[in-house]
Amino acid sequence: MTPRQHSPAVVLAGFLLLLATMFGVAYAAGRAAGPVAPGLHRTGGGSGHGSDDGGGMGGMHGMEGGR
Repeated sequence: MTPRQHSPAVVLAGFLLLLATMFGVAYAAGRAAGPVAPGLHRTGGGSGHGSDDGGGMGGMHGMEGGR
């Protein structure tokens, strides 16, 4: 008994179907799990590429300009 040979188009179509199915299952699982950190949200406006408040860690007094 020899293995059956499939054309490359059939193999590619099967792979794409499997890939789409896996993405769908992963998306559904993510939607069912909900947000990772429900209380975490963006504060302030802007483009989301950082903030103009200087960043850093609040409460670290005396560490402003030690360069």
